[in-house]
Amino acid sequence: MAVRAVRGAVQLERDDAQHMREQVAELLLAIMERNDLVPEDLISMWFTATPDLHSDFPAAAARSIGITDVPLLCAQELEVAGAMDRVVRVLAHVETGLSKAGVAHVYLGAAAALRKDIAQ
Repeated sequence: MAVRAVRGAVQLERDDAQHMREQVAELLLAIMERNDLVPEDLISMWFTATPDLHSDFPAAAARSIGITDVPLLCAQELEVAGAMDRVVRVLAHVETGLSKAGVAHVYLGAAAALRKDIAQ
């Protein structure tokens, strides 16, 4: 098994705690499904949210879907002129048999425009 980093992002429609939990949970479940991961494979997760999101912690979505014994950290994304609004990003460190090239990075909806080079 190797330690790999998996990236992902989702753009929210609005700054609402329930909406954030639903969208981030969908993102995390997609990351886990596309990379054939289970919670025991997760080492840590780092979340960032754009400065216009402040209704909840993105990590709360992970807890809501049963990711309870993994270290999680939230931070604010840099405020850059022209950057996409209402985006939650995640960087997950995982144990997997996948090669670096085999890792599926997941960008849902409009967030796919953020990393066309690695979004799957």
